[in-house]
Amino acid sequence: MLKFDFSILTKDRQPIEKIIISGVDQAEAERKLNQMYRYCEIVRCVPKDEAVGSRTLQSLSVEDILTLISK
Repeated sequence: MLKFDFSILTKDRQPIEKIIISGVDQAEAERKLNQMYRYCEIVRCVPKDEAVGSRTLQSLSVEDILTLISK
C-alpha cells in the first residue's frame, strides 16, 4: 500500500496539515479522507516515498553486516 500526505481545509475552513493515509492508490486514500473529514477541501496531496529507508539498508556492504552481527 502507498501512503499519501494530505493538507486540507475542513468544512469550517480550518487548515489541517500532515494527514497521512494509506491506500492502494490516491483515489482510495481520498475516499478514506472524505469519510473522516466530510465536506473537506483537499489543498495538497503528496505521495510518501517509503523506499528511502530501504535504500540505506541496501547500501550496506557484507563486511558492515558481519560487523553488526559479531557485536
